[in-house]
Amino acid sequence: MKRNTQQLSNLTIQVRRDILRMVHAVNSGHPGGSLGCTEFLVVLYQNIMERKPGFDMDGIGEDIFFLSNGHISPVFYSVLARSGYFPVSELATFRKLNSRLQGHPTTHEGLPGVRMASGSLGQGLSVAVGAAQAKKLNNDNHFVYALLGDGELQEGQNWEAIMYASAKKVDNLIATIDLNGKQIDGPTDEVLNMGSVKAKFEAFDWDVVEIKEGNNIEDIIAGLNHAKALAGKGKPVCILLHTEMGHGVDYMMHTHAWHGKAPNDEQLAAALSQNYCEDEIDY
Repeated sequence: MKRNTQQLSNLTIQVRRDILRMVHAVNSGHPGGSLGCTEFLVVLYQNIMERKPGFDMDGIGEDIFFLSNGHISPVFYSVLARSGYFPVSELATFRKLNSRLQGHPTTHEGLPGVRMASGSLGQGLSVAVGAAQAKKLNNDNHFVYALLGDGELQEGQNWEAIMYASAKKVDNLIATIDLNGKQIDGPTDEVLNMGSVKAKFEAFDWDVVEIKEGNNIEDIIAGLNHAKALAGKGKPVCILLHTEMGHGVDYMMHTHAWHGKAPNDEQLAAALSQNYCEDEIDY
């Protein structure tokens, strides 16, 4: 059942609270990119993807998702839990010994919703391309979604996958790039300037959709639906999602400093005060 805009907004706030508490509890993790991608993943799982109850690793007969930039696991785990894949209470085990919720998602832990181990950047798109081709072989008309970081595009393997996907007309694939312009060492343009990402994807014969306000729920819904309308016409689809790293927490925004740093007690309290939900259900 699709959630309305207000429900999506409330859930977004709840997910942000989850992210902040998870990384604070173990003084470890990546809040910046997680907060920036919160609206996108909430909308994807609660409004866009066609999902079956439960979890089947093969994902036949439903849309499936691959997280390539695995360091933003806090938002991924929270959205999965809040979407019914495993108990919300398990979020309290994040990054602890013997937890299924490791710092980067893994498959050997058997966590429902996770179809690939990620965190070694640059590999997720290749896996998503293969899964999309498998769906075609199975006569499964559902979509494969993937999320990548913009700094991650500096890894060469992505461009092999991008070239392959268009050459083989993998048109059931929708890959989203989180364009926040920041990575762990600083602004992406300073670390390794990639020029126009849009021009590059178009040169590789992909259809490109831009979501200029990547932290706006209505814009995300419109952009994802546009991407779905373009799919199935001979080309893979790329969404350029313009987000703000650390969105929703004023002192985490407009800087790369919170890419991989946890808030202390006072910082957590300040962040939670900026993300209040009347119908809150915390773990």
